[in-house]
Amino acid sequence: MTLERPIAPDPYELLPTVPSFTLTSDDVQNGEPMDARHAHGSAGGENISPHLAWSHFPAETKSFVVTCFDPDAPTGSGFWHWVLVDVSTSVTELPRGVKEGDLGGAFSIRNDYGETGFGGAAPPPGDRPHRYVFAVHAVDVERLDVGPNASPAFVGFNLAFHTLARAVIRPTYQIKE
Repeated sequence: MTLERPIAPDPYELLPTVPSFTLTSDDVQNGEPMDARHAHGSAGGENISPHLAWSHFPAETKSFVVTCFDPDAPTGSGFWHWVLVDVSTSVTELPRGVKEGDLGGAFSIRNDYGETGFGGAAPPPGDRPHRYVFAVHAVDVERLDVGPNASPAFVGFNLAFHTLARAVIRPTYQIKE
């Protein structure tokens, strides 16, 4: 059963415009369906984060924040699948299934599943394809002033003041009835 509701805006269209840089992936592509391995276990997937790689970010970048957001979730506020904070500028690629312990001082904020780390796609069965907005934010500070108990919204608020540039890939995912 498709839920009848308007299409939510892209979250970054509502924020001040910032420059872009290059974001690529061996696993996800703009407008293309994601493989089920990137779906949450509750949706029959493997809950594995996709490979992401980025380049051509501003020279003054001091860290990165990696996020994944579903603006199409039937919540009125979207659904945060991943918020990885304080990624060093020495890291410009995340392998498929990355664990934050492999990333030095980087840490994950609890996602909307109530878990830390990547939480895969799980749209309602039969709903239209959902967009999963994977973003890498180039940040002007080495450490965003947030702790591991911060909410994704609080991280986003802080990013609004520290984002130099942003690179985005928007794959989709749908569970057919």
